[in-house]
Amino acid sequence: MKTITLKAALALACLTFGPAAQAETLRLSHQWSNTDIRHQVAQMIADDVAAANVDLDIQIFGSKSLFKPREQYRPLSRGQLDMTVLPLSYAGGQQPAFNLTLMPGMVKNHDHAARLSASPFMEALEAKMAEDDVMVLVHGYLAGGFVGKDKCITAPDDVKGLQIRAAGKAFEQMLAGAGASIASMASSEIYSAMQTGVLTAANTSSSSFVSYRIYEQVKCYTPAGDVALWFMYQPVLMNKSRFDGLTAEQQKALLDASAKAEAFYLEEAKKEDAASEKVFADAGVEIARMSPEDFDAWRALAQETSYKAFVEEVPDGQSLLDMALAVD
Repeated sequence: MKTITLKAALALACLTFGPAAQAETLRLSHQWSNTDIRHQVAQMIADDVAAANVDLDIQIFGSKSLFKPREQYRPLSRGQLDMTVLPLSYAGGQQPAFNLTLMPGMVKNHDHAARLSASPFMEALEAKMAEDDVMVLVHGYLAGGFVGKDKCITAPDDVKGLQIRAAGKAFEQMLAGAGASIASMASSEIYSAMQTGVLTAANTSSSSFVSYRIYEQVKCYTPAGDVALWFMYQPVLMNKSRFDGLTAEQQKALLDASAKAEAFYLEEAKKEDAASEKVFADAGVEIARMSPEDFDAWRALAQETSYKAFVEEVPDGQSLLDMALAVD
């Protein structure tokens, strides 16, 4: 009898004190340095959730220390990873529709990007994420441009014969259509590829150009300005089952922190382009400008290559493309 009472007492102690003694921990992975805007967004969420005092911690693994850049969506969908900041087009192999989030000429400016994130187009993409047990916590688009190791790039003719890293399948198709040779890699690999001569040109986000110090390897930079060809959707994602398993208080803290981070992300994204231009100029890199005529030439090429291929390859591609183009 005494033994039973002791066991009961120990069990009661575990029930009473066990859960409160250990906070829930979420693992968040991304590929960038801790100075990058995408890390800052993740850190803001982590800090605000910690301040909410709901026994929820977010542990951030940056600089591709937990998963390789292009290998984060699958473990996220399988529950092997809790959260990530990810260019969604990296998961285009699993869900081809995601390639539409990095389509040349699709987004006009940052405010237009925000309207896309709140549109039926994005709802359709979120439904596809839900099929993979993934949900969006923070919407966000970043703009970008081109760099050339030996020359400036503004118009399609400028990339003919170049070995270029293109961010995403649609840009690869468009640039190949302009006569460039394509080298696929994560943005974190551009610096070494430039350094070793594997690349002579690249395009990626303004923040990645700065974060990875690409200004040390190039002669000319074409930043996003009044005309921006390159916009990429790079949200904070979470495994949906993991979110559903949190307490109501933890879910609220996470959603509140994410809403605050999303507003920050939008405002900072607008600043990234001008800031990157200054960094490159200060480093002695020539700054080139894309004209509206250049933009029109790129978009005409994209319609013949990227848009056409997307519609042919994705069963509901035309419907998704129409929804995206319908957002003013």
